[in-house]
Amino acid sequence: MDEQPEPAQTTRGGLDPRAELSEFLRTRRARLKPQDVGLPDFGRRRVPGLRREELAQLAGVSVAYYTRLEQGNGHNVSAEVLDAIARALRLTDAEHAHLTHLAKPKQHKKRPVARSQQVRPALRHLLDSIDSVPAYVVGRRSHVLAWNRMAAALFGDWAELPAQERNWARMVFLRPEYRELFVEWDQKAADIVGYLRMDAGCHPDDPQLSALVGELSVKSEEFRRLWAAHDVKEKSFGVKRMRHPLVGDLTLSFETFRLVDDAEQSLVTYHAEPGTPSAEALRLLASWGADATRAGAESPAP
Repeated sequence: MDEQPEPAQTTRGGLDPRAELSEFLRTRRARLKPQDVGLPDFGRRRVPGLRREELAQLAGVSVAYYTRLEQGNGHNVSAEVLDAIARALRLTDAEHAHLTHLAKPKQHKKRPVARSQQVRPALRHLLDSIDSVPAYVVGRRSHVLAWNRMAAALFGDWAELPAQERNWARMVFLRPEYRELFVEWDQKAADIVGYLRMDAGCHPDDPQLSALVGELSVKSEEFRRLWAAHDVKEKSFGVKRMRHPLVGDLTLSFETFRLVDDAEQSLVTYHAEPGTPSAEALRLLASWGADATRAGAESPAP
């Protein structure tokens, strides 16, 4: 039976860490079948996925211990136990890191959440010097911090948006123009939610992130559904297909470079394979200069 998406649970000023840990473990367990892990299947089950006792057996812990962990009591769990549970659940590296952040096997000194992130002047100069490649810097909560002229031509001039709206999650879920821009919009939306989930695992007490999740949960049914799935993803690399209002279809590869001096900021670039129609389209956008930027600003950005 399909479950209804649950609203984001929050504490005062942030997401509820215990609820996040509980739901993450439950959803990871629900996606596994007994045959996936070499266990016998005795027919129809009341709920999908492995039973708690089966997961505990695979991880080599007691059922009571795992039950307490899945109920959100992970403060004293060791890294070794988390590793065993991650193996039993067949977590990806990103999911394993997310589980570790949620359970907090070690005590970390809490740092105050910065009001805003700043991009180094030298990095801004680098962006301006890249003439043929769309590039931007993204920070916490999927917020766009800086971009070059080619990014404005491709995505729309974010300078025309209020600072708070220069956010990938808000743009993808709340602005219909981006549904037209991204051919595989569903995948782009899932990626954005996966990034936010990773951010939430690292900073569950971030009130700005909690407010963003709350706003999107109210305004977008699709966001609520994806958020309830508890899927996580690291920013990395891949291919995106787009349908630009001026140059038509493009297939672009993107790369993500995490900054050494600030791991919460990443430089993202898009490029086309040489000799392809997409490469020619990017050259066309670059040759139009300011006119291309203004045209891109009209769509997808208002």
